[in-house]
Amino acid sequence: MGSLPTFSIDLPSADPKPATESVDAATLLNLFKAQQGHLNYFFKHLDLSQTLAFTQALLRFSSLGGTIFFSGVGKSGFVAHKISQTLVSLGTRSAFLSPVDALHGDIGILTSRDVLVLFSKSGNTEELLRLVPCARAKGAFLISVTSAEDSLLKGCCDMNVWLPLERELCPFDLAPVTSTAIQMVFGDTVAIALMGAKNLSKEAYAANHPAGRIGKSLIFKVKDIMKKQDELPVCREGDLIMDQLVELTSKGCGCLLVIDEAYHLIGTFTDGDLRRTLKASGEGIFKLTVGEMCNRNPRTTSPDTMAVEAMKKMESPPSPVQFLPVIDHNNVLIGIVTLHGLVSAGL
Repeated sequence: MGSLPTFSIDLPSADPKPATESVDAATLLNLFKAQQGHLNYFFKHLDLSQTLAFTQALLRFSSLGGTIFFSGVGKSGFVAHKISQTLVSLGTRSAFLSPVDALHGDIGILTSRDVLVLFSKSGNTEELLRLVPCARAKGAFLISVTSAEDSLLKGCCDMNVWLPLERELCPFDLAPVTSTAIQMVFGDTVAIALMGAKNLSKEAYAANHPAGRIGKSLIFKVKDIMKKQDELPVCREGDLIMDQLVELTSKGCGCLLVIDEAYHLIGTFTDGDLRRTLKASGEGIFKLTVGEMCNRNPRTTSPDTMAVEAMKKMESPPSPVQFLPVIDHNNVLIGIVTLHGLVSAGL
């Protein structure tokens, strides 16, 4: 067997020349000021009549049960996708349609009730131009949104919106950083206009964001979060305090809920009350009942109260509390809501 060939590899120096890249505050500030100037140019030259016609077209198709589709390539595609998501979150039926995937079957989702918005800085994006005749064959209404006043895309769509672009912030006027910024501002502002036209309520908005803090604050009620039944640290007013220490500490509520035979709430006794009673009475605590030392006028809440309102009640003067007994209209104890439980629920 012959000997194997040998190879030599030139490794980089172990002590490379240090990088000299840096940026200073003045340069950064000048860039922000320049971008502000480019955005101001956009706002100053935006054609409001075009924008109004665009917004009214989206509203019309949406009101008739159609879907507002957005499409774009590259950075414009990312913006188109984001604007579509904004509309969906605000209660308008919308979706992003990839121009490449559309030509390989996804265009089947388009109908004559839909509008297709094509974002392109140049208005000459090849993938979008190939998509246009196919989308038109499906009967969709086509709108181009470009930063070129004259373009191939404008000539073959039903409507065009011009987004005035002074230049890109990029020193070569190439990287799409200003053009995408104005696309985003334009699309999201129109989305808010549609939100207002449809009179979207705060509750409807919250229903579209159930996992967020805003959604939870408008959806969750006390009954959705409260502890109930076997989780409640209950006792009777005649029970000795020292006999209820396990109940006081084992349920994780920091209190005892004092009830009568019919489960009516009489009062509360907290671990803070325990410390104060022990300090004041010493060994006399062994003879004291919960009823003698409980708070007979505690803050309470109802099961249908919004959870966020219960939290506000806990934090209200004269001093915050860590829990609220939950009672019905007959003062019957049905649960307890704790500050820890509210925070754990994301409120």
